[in-house]
Amino acid sequence: MTTPRGFKDRADDSLLTLVGEIPELIRNLVVAEIESAKQWVARTAKDGGWGALWMFAALFVLFWSVPVFGTYLIAGLSSWWPVWLSALVVFFGMIIVAALLALLGVFRFRKIGKSQNPVQSIAQDVKEVRDEL
Repeated sequence: MTTPRGFKDRADDSLLTLVGEIPELIRNLVVAEIESAKQWVARTAKDGGWGALWMFAALFVLFWSVPVFGTYLIAGLSSWWPVWLSALVVFFGMIIVAALLALLGVFRFRKIGKSQNPVQSIAQDVKEVRDEL
């Protein structure tokens, strides 16, 4: 007899039948934990890669945009303002852009710490099994 969700009703099974299925259940648990660990490593590597990419983008913008684009803006703004004020405004604008890109990288790195570690999952499984015994 099966339940509405398709699971077998185990109420009528003998103790030996249930005990005989323990190795298969343990094997399924170990396989599921290994798959979970693989998925966690893949997610963590992806998030770390994206975080590193955002940090590299922030450094790239900071390094190359200050001399090239900054000079262009300073020259343009100096027609209305003094050159020193134009240079100061452009400098702080570039610092704000670099800070925003760095924040994107930090947020991506924080995502790594929020996902559950497979070791924590295994420890939780062991704790639940000990509580049942």
